[in-house]
Amino acid sequence: MKPLRRHVISTSRKVLCTAALAASLTTAAVVGNPPTADAGESAPTPDSPQAQDRGNARLDLPDLVTDPPPPAGAPQGSTGIPGTALDAYKRAATSVAAALPNCHLPWELVAGIGRVESVHASGYGLKTDGATTKPIRGPRLDGNGFARITDTDKGLFDGDTEYDRAVGPLQFIPSTWASWGADGNADGTRDPNNIYDAALGAGLYLCAGDRDLARAQDLDKAVLSYNNSREYVNTVLSWMRQYQKGGVGIPNPPVVNVPPAPTPTPITPSPGPRPNPHTPTTPEKPKPDPKPKPDPKPKPPTATVAGLDRLGEERITAEAGTQFGVTPQVKARLSDNKPAVREVVLFEIEGDTSGTVFAGGKTHVVVRTNADGIATAPVLTAGEKAGDKAGAFTLRATLYGTREFTVRFQGAVTPKPKPVADKLTRVGEDADKALVATAGQERFAQSVSIQATAKDQALAGTKLTAAMVVKDADGKWVTAESGPFFKSTDAAGGEVKRVRSLELAPTDENGRILLPEIYLPEGVEPGTYHLRLTTAEGVELVLELKVDPKPESTTPEPANP
Repeated sequence: MKPLRRHVISTSRKVLCTAALAASLTTAAVVGNPPTADAGESAPTPDSPQAQDRGNARLDLPDLVTDPPPPAGAPQGSTGIPGTALDAYKRAATSVAAALPNCHLPWELVAGIGRVESVHASGYGLKTDGATTKPIRGPRLDGNGFARITDTDKGLFDGDTEYDRAVGPLQFIPSTWASWGADGNADGTRDPNNIYDAALGAGLYLCAGDRDLARAQDLDKAVLSYNNSREYVNTVLSWMRQYQKGGVGIPNPPVVNVPPAPTPTPITPSPGPRPNPHTPTTPEKPKPDPKPKPDPKPKPPTATVAGLDRLGEERITAEAGTQFGVTPQVKARLSDNKPAVREVVLFEIEGDTSGTVFAGGKTHVVVRTNADGIATAPVLTAGEKAGDKAGAFTLRATLYGTREFTVRFQGAVTPKPKPVADKLTRVGEDADKALVATAGQERFAQSVSIQATAKDQALAGTKLTAAMVVKDADGKWVTAESGPFFKSTDAAGGEVKRVRSLELAPTDENGRILLPEIYLPEGVEPGTYHLRLTTAEGVELVLELKVDPKPESTTPEPANP
């Protein structure tokens, strides 16, 4: 994931956009971490609750108004959008683009859904903070003409404790909002009745499942998952294209006042018999003043996120190509020191030189804190880009609330240890032939080729020492002082010396090296000698060198005269 690019957002709106960005990150969570991953990670489908028949907003919402005209001087073909709604759509697209750049969410798509669902909350008294004067509630989803969805929010958003209703400017089903709700205006709440929150939630919902909305098939699936109707898809996309030609902001329309139902005329009781003027009447006793009710106890202030703490060591280390044994964790706490539950935490790998990734090959993931306020990053696998050098990176954990809380882990990747030879073998055409020479010959006729392997794989670059050896009194190999030898020139390439211990060049790409020729001194004693080949790690191969006696002459000696 690229850096979050918050610097491109103006300073005056940084807090709002940062919080919106945090909410937008919920769709990046890794599926492989069930204890902390958000329930809304996978892509919604056309059979999700949100896509079921929940009524036609154009028919079932009572206060819809027609599109307000664009302002004077707007380009031809432009369409007016209430200014607050337009700001909410664009802000949602900016936040989603920063966190999910591969989704390519156009603000015009969110605007198209807002137009079809509620005409951008026009007629409901859209306020500059995104709220509406009047609630926007769809028909009761009781199965009578619509889908049957029993209550999931205890009436919190839709005012109905028996069945659900679609709510807000973008008509979210409460159960859908429970998974995809977002805080688009950084007020600390996630309210589907607020157009900033609803627009960001809609953007997340449409981008779920790694969709790329620049692809026609993904775009089609996304809108179908919002309302499983081909007519709905065609209408939304038609409005999206209209806004792409020119969607301009206009003042928020006023609330539409629907005439209230007529109040029934009260029935006046019959007067009854008139009182006798001569009959004294008992005056009514004055009723005592009601006792003043005590002032309700003030509600304690709502606890807000107050910090993010690192759990465990700051430094995490792993060998290249292996998984980190330590799983990074952070804990979010509230201002009352209680754990902050279901808060969004972004884990992001920064400044990496090794290619370290999370499960699935991602460099950023988002998880929610659990009941203890703990967010656990998925498994990290150390990269191998650094080769023989050590790699490093920073793992940043960030929680976005009314302000940003960040802790960092310092990651180190150690290079893989170079493989070392575990076996030396004589190879070549003469490998199965004994090394034999006859006393009086200059050298052994056979060549000696050695191969170094590690786990039966040829190992290039292995350095060997070749030495003529004998065993000492303790049974240990020591360099011989007589017998077969190698020839070696000095550093200047001049004088040739006899040596019985020689450092060989590294093995080639096939793990092989051809030994220098082995010479015999004059007057060498027949017998068995030994050539020992060793690596720096102590792997050895001992070969026998046999010297046969010189054969007796068969030519007869001349007779004495």
